[in-house]
Amino acid sequence: MRIALAGAGRIGARHAAALSALPEIESVLVADADPRRARELAARVRGARAVDTVGKLFTEGADGLVVTAATDAHAALVGASVTAGMPVFCEKPLASTVNGTFQTVAAARAAGVPVQVGFQRRFDAGYLVARDAVASGRLGWLHTVRSCSFDPAPPPAGYIPTSGGLFRDCVIHDLDSIRFVTGREVVRVMAAGGNKGDEVFRESGDVDTGTALVTLDDGTLCTASATRYNAAGYDVRLEVFGSKDSVVAGLDDQTPVTPLPERDRPAWPAAESYSGFLERFAAAYDAELRAFTDLVAGRRRNPCPPEEALEACYLAEACELSRHEGRVVEIEEVRR
Repeated sequence: MRIALAGAGRIGARHAAALSALPEIESVLVADADPRRARELAARVRGARAVDTVGKLFTEGADGLVVTAATDAHAALVGASVTAGMPVFCEKPLASTVNGTFQTVAAARAAGVPVQVGFQRRFDAGYLVARDAVASGRLGWLHTVRSCSFDPAPPPAGYIPTSGGLFRDCVIHDLDSIRFVTGREVVRVMAAGGNKGDEVFRESGDVDTGTALVTLDDGTLCTASATRYNAAGYDVRLEVFGSKDSVVAGLDDQTPVTPLPERDRPAWPAAESYSGFLERFAAAYDAELRAFTDLVAGRRRNPCPPEEALEACYLAEACELSRHEGRVVEIEEVRR
């Protein structure tokens, strides 16, 4: 199997190495808006070969495309791939706006070509066990779900103005995870944000910390919280509480939390805290790429179709609207 990869940045380099390690991958064709970066990545990855332009990825006989380019290029690359009849894996988001996401989903549906979206938490072992616990009835009826995404430090200042904002860029993962694990739909949100860090967030109309109160269609209450300033380390968890039991995904000896009081307790975390998402979700990233190659080969159904990304996009958009207007927002207000 030959897989094309568009985008030779940090996540692109990680995916190229993971793909090349799969026994069925014959070669990885790499392209980037900066041809030099593509060549440098191809030189580091076994079985990889650089091509001069991203457009040439569609003429090299690849079986599938992995999109890890800048966000503003996602919709066009997915559109080109489905037009060419080539299955595509695209890191979230599919597009930078609700309308762009809607149009991309419509194009994929019309073409009948598989598009898998990269919400990697759906492949994390803890999240999968939590989902099974909910589905089996082990937890009873749910009353509370808490999700958090705490970054140890902000991304580069130049990224903030084009990121889409904390809720669209970061909290969207929590919102997707809540839907995925509970199997329920969100009906309304109430979101708020704050700034105590770098002025670049305020100047960009963004926030460095935010929380959304999310109500599911069965009345379950959920919170989704995120911050760019969690110096203890990268902390991503999902806690699910029911009438019979409760579970938590993402709590292990690298989770950067300290139980109190500390006296007479073993040190926690016992190991060095997670440095970031690439380390925390390494196994999940590998699993979602294996799933994509299975999808390309026709061995499995699409584990994260574009319609799921559109639903997450609606929820993030509703959170942004709620934050700006200071009110409860019904999801139907933003749905196309």
